[in-house]
Amino acid sequence: MKNLERTIGIVGLVALLLFGHYYLSSDMLFFRLLIGSGLGYTLSRGYTGFAGSVNRAYRTGSTRLMRTMMLMFFITCLLSTAFLFNADASTYDLWVNPINGGLLLGGLLFGFGMTFSACCASGVLTDLVTALPRGLLTLIFFCLGVFIGFPIQNSASWVQTSWLTSETGAKLYGGVYLPDLFKFDGLGGYLGALVLTGILCLLVSWMAYRYEAHRKQAGTYSGHLGEKIQDMEVEEMAVAPVTAGDWYDRLFVKAWSLRTAAVVLAILFTLLMGVTKAGWGASTPYGLWFGQILLLFGVDAASLSNFSLMPEEAFTTPFLQHPISVQNLGIVLGTVVFLLTSGTFTTVYKSELRITGKQSLFYILGGFLMGFGTRLSNGCNVGALFTPIANFSLSGWVFLIFLVSGGILGNIAAKKFDV
Repeated sequence: MKNLERTIGIVGLVALLLFGHYYLSSDMLFFRLLIGSGLGYTLSRGYTGFAGSVNRAYRTGSTRLMRTMMLMFFITCLLSTAFLFNADASTYDLWVNPINGGLLLGGLLFGFGMTFSACCASGVLTDLVTALPRGLLTLIFFCLGVFIGFPIQNSASWVQTSWLTSETGAKLYGGVYLPDLFKFDGLGGYLGALVLTGILCLLVSWMAYRYEAHRKQAGTYSGHLGEKIQDMEVEEMAVAPVTAGDWYDRLFVKAWSLRTAAVVLAILFTLLMGVTKAGWGASTPYGLWFGQILLLFGVDAASLSNFSLMPEEAFTTPFLQHPISVQNLGIVLGTVVFLLTSGTFTTVYKSELRITGKQSLFYILGGFLMGFGTRLSNGCNVGALFTPIANFSLSGWVFLIFLVSGGILGNIAAKKFDV
């Protein structure tokens, strides 16, 4: 079975490339498909995801993922500086999001919801392959939450207007652009912004390390299974001599370490930024997909536009002509490619097919809270956290505080209700 899956995986990879080249209508859409596939492959092979940074810490005591995320954030900021230094930052679609009540409430709701669904906006796409019932229920109600939140996002001043702003931030989405605070540093503010970002990354890492040490001392540390598998396979590859028989496993099967995955994600983000002049987003198309489903049931585009306060074209644009939708499709396909080429597709796919009614209700709740929360915070874990931080936006760090707070509250509730 493994050999069959591996063969199908290689054929599928070739088919993906042919599909992108010959069927998609532009080179940019093909690029989006490849970036998405790379993201999905990396998230799956690296046993990584943004939701796990809080959930793993609370449930197992391990903060390795949170600390690795900080490394990824700093590397991505450093690489992004190559594009932004000596350039007009306002010509890029930098997500310097507003800092307001919407950001705070959205972060809390998103963190709370991701606890129940064990995923986020990007993770739910990989879960469609690795945990179909959970992923599908979460995605459906995530889409509903985004759709219902559109009119608030597009009209409420407490979501659109920032309490704090800066010169460049005012030209973008109204938030604070960190280099604006350090114009005196002789390098356009980027030296100071990088130093501040590094300090914040180190501070979060130190706090996470102290928390993990406390859990170990208290005897409540159990470690995360995925991280243990990674450690075992990475150590095995490091000490075992390379033979003709294990080259395939090294290339396609063995898990990547969290650090390897973080570096690859940072590189993919930088490629995306360099080509599109924008960062990684995932959640807005979910609301558009929900609207397109309503179109199939007879709701007209004008009604959707009037409700959502968005142009009709947002809902009538075909799926395969929407850049972020194609990129999201790539995340799903990248996950499939990894599982097939590693020979683990059948095993992983079958592992979470059974869920209880109680679990279903909490997946529904988690999906809706995350979806609705993204409209208040103007993004998800990639759109309100990763991309803003990589774009030197203060809003990303504010979102992180409330995301973690929501995640803690959600885990407390999940423990109480035995989810």
